[in-house]
Amino acid sequence: MATSLTGKQSRHLRALAHSLKPVVQIGKNALGDGVQEQIEAQILSHELIKVRIGSECPVDARTIATELEATLGTQTAQIIGKTLVLYRRHPQKPKIELPKGR
Repeated sequence: MATSLTGKQSRHLRALAHSLKPVVQIGKNALGDGVQEQIEAQILSHELIKVRIGSECPVDARTIATELEATLGTQTAQIIGKTLVLYRRHPQKPKIELPKGR
């Protein structure tokens, strides 16, 4: 499990994510295997992604974020309504340099 993001790191990631569009949509089946595989592939490719939670999803955003942190090792940089901003450093070739400190 990764360490939690500092305030400075979260602000940096939120700024980077501002112009991003959601790459995965979570629907009525919540976090099924297919959705988790999509998130895994996208986060491995981009490191920082937005995930949209559809109105038909029976699970709230915070619960989904917590489950993704536990199962995929992502870090939640932000939750805006029904949109999550997720980060996970690439294991071999990181693209995003996180600031140090608080």
